[in-house]
Amino acid sequence: MEEFEDGKAKLLEVTRDIDADVAVVIPTVPSNGGFLISLTKGANRKFLTVPEDDVLDLPSEADVLSKTTAVLREAIAGL
Repeated sequence: MEEFEDGKAKLLEVTRDIDADVAVVIPTVPSNGGFLISLTKGANRKFLTVPEDDVLDLPSEADVLSKTTAVLREAIAGL
């Protein structure tokens, strides 16, 4: 469970670095092997699915961090 908390913290950190005004909701348990994450800014909301393994590997794997950051940037740009 500690791995999940570390991954969740890293995901929140990356999101704040991209846009501090975006609210993030991350479920506590995955569904179908992924986390359906809600990104909200003002009245706009987007959902994206991040694979469970990516959340767990986010703090320690540079390639996962890079891939997830790119997905977050694209989703946040659409808000």
